[in-house]
Amino acid sequence: MTMTLPFDNSYARLPERFFARLDPAPVRAPALLALNRDLALRLGLDPDALATPEGVAMLSGNAVPAGAAPLAQAYAGHQFGGWVPTLGDGRAVLLGEIVAPDGARFDLQLKGAGQTPFSRRGDGRAWLGPVLREYLVSEAMAAFGVPTTRALAAVATGEVVVRDAMGRPGAVLTRVAASHIRVGTFQYFAARGDTEALSLLADQVIARHYPEAQGPLELLRAVVAAQARLIAAWMALGFIHGVMNTDNMAVSGETIDYGPCAFMDAYHPSTVFSSIDQYGRYAYANQPQIAVWNLAQLATCLLPLMGDRDAAIEAATAAVNEFVPLYQTEWLARFGRKIGLAAATPEDQPLIESLLCRMASERADFTRSFRGLVTGTARAEFAEPLAFDTWAPDWQARLAREADPQAVMAAANPVRIPRNHRVEEAIAAAVEGELAPFTRLSAALADPFAADPALADLEAAPRPHEIVHRTFCGT
Repeated sequence: MTMTLPFDNSYARLPERFFARLDPAPVRAPALLALNRDLALRLGLDPDALATPEGVAMLSGNAVPAGAAPLAQAYAGHQFGGWVPTLGDGRAVLLGEIVAPDGARFDLQLKGAGQTPFSRRGDGRAWLGPVLREYLVSEAMAAFGVPTTRALAAVATGEVVVRDAMGRPGAVLTRVAASHIRVGTFQYFAARGDTEALSLLADQVIARHYPEAQGPLELLRAVVAAQARLIAAWMALGFIHGVMNTDNMAVSGETIDYGPCAFMDAYHPSTVFSSIDQYGRYAYANQPQIAVWNLAQLATCLLPLMGDRDAAIEAATAAVNEFVPLYQTEWLARFGRKIGLAAATPEDQPLIESLLCRMASERADFTRSFRGLVTGTARAEFAEPLAFDTWAPDWQARLAREADPQAVMAAANPVRIPRNHRVEEAIAAAVEGELAPFTRLSAALADPFAADPALADLEAAPRPHEIVHRTFCGT
């Protein structure tokens, strides 16, 4: 039986040069590993039906649901600053766009769905580790309230994927997104001088994400504002994307493509986890400036749609430059709330920065230090507690002017994050056929602000032998 889903595939109605039409490649023995029942209901889907053999066949790519228009999107991108004119979905197939009961539109994509014309000698598959990592981290980000792609399901394929000369269990992730349109999508057509396609793409993004935008300049300003909010949210959680290439920046303002991502344990602004980021281009502290660089590439793509070139360059430059004050305002608001200030002002910034400097010098855990401001345990996170003790009096004096700082801090500082070592433990167990650690961690991250003594091991910083120094791309 073929499942029928509420599709309305606007992207598939664009000209054929925007994508390659193809079905996902079937897998040998699909088995459901995880199903996001709450997300299914949000999309207007029946989670019980998705868990049936017919539903799992759809989630694995073995059956195409009625109404779908499967395709692999074309895009380009700068990868670590190097230009690649043709990238595209090399291991993902967009089934189509689900229309939720409230009218909202979401992409439904199978990641690890087989080779496409954009695979570039790859096998188009995914192995279990990156699938579970993206499931855990993207759903945690949603629970934190950060714009993100979502994970609807993870399915084992019953096949072996070879990575680093090792056979690993294969899997498919069903990813949900506001859309998968990237800065690199615009770059793909700009590099080809295809102004018609650029105009169609801009209209598509405006209609889908920014209906209030009147024309390409207002679209650019809207994307700049969305990215300023997003990057500030990352910074306030100690999140490091790891691979902020232009093809990994969604114009919707959602976090997308969780590859070598990680949350910091001990705080330091130069922290890098990605094994392929040899020079720290995408280090924690560099993320805002990389966002500006990426947005400048988007601005360049939109220039042909903006009339007189000199005037367009001036207007687009001004729009990109809006990122800095927008980001600074959002950063101050978020970090202000993390220390209990409901409405921080620029005069509060030195107090926040002083704490961060002390955390860096004393190897304080990012998440536990800020949560410790709520529980009174923050000083224990500092290698030399005196560093906290000499900061605290000014902080306490500032809190005296706040109505309910405890509530503000509790709402801004999660108890739990997807700790690198716990994610790796869950993956290692799943490879051996044991899903309990993954299931437990996933459930704990669904409510990351709620304290629970039974989950203390998931909240603890890693011991020295547990520290994960490098994360790897989800290939």
